Amino acid sequence: MTPIKTRRWNDPHSSDEGFRLLVTRYRPRGVPESAETWDAWAPDLGPSVQLHAAAYGKGVLIIPWATYRSRYLLEMRKQKASIDALGRRVASGEQITLLCSSACDRESRCHRSLLKELIEAAAIALEAPDTSVDNATTEDAESV
Repeated sequence: MTPIKTRRWNDPHSSDEGFRLLVTRYRPRGVPESAETWDAWAPDLGPSVQLHAAAYGKGVLIIPWATYRSRYLLEMRKQKASIDALGRRVASGEQITLLCSSACDRESRCHRSLLKELIEAAAIALEAPDTSVDNATTEDAESV
């Protein structure tokens, strides 16, 4: 499994970043298409409008990280198909770099670190042996 990288969308581009996926709810303002530093944008992998507002105290009190984390992880349950698809790409050896806002300078307190964990877990699950298959021998089946 190739490790997933995380960066801000405006960090200098490195040749080893592979597929660069912008995972913000909002597209960066004022950036023309010709200046985009990402290969694709997945706004649904960013926090919801409400959670984003709560994280920055827009119209509400700022929520603590633990609350943000649990709410984001809950929201991402609805994005399982997208996360699994990214997990398959990572498991196949593709390099993926998750990009967040230019203002987000603390990765450990950013949804991109949580999303990285979810994608890595999906990739690991794909690499694990399938234990759901009934491994009963013919002899076991005949004794029933």
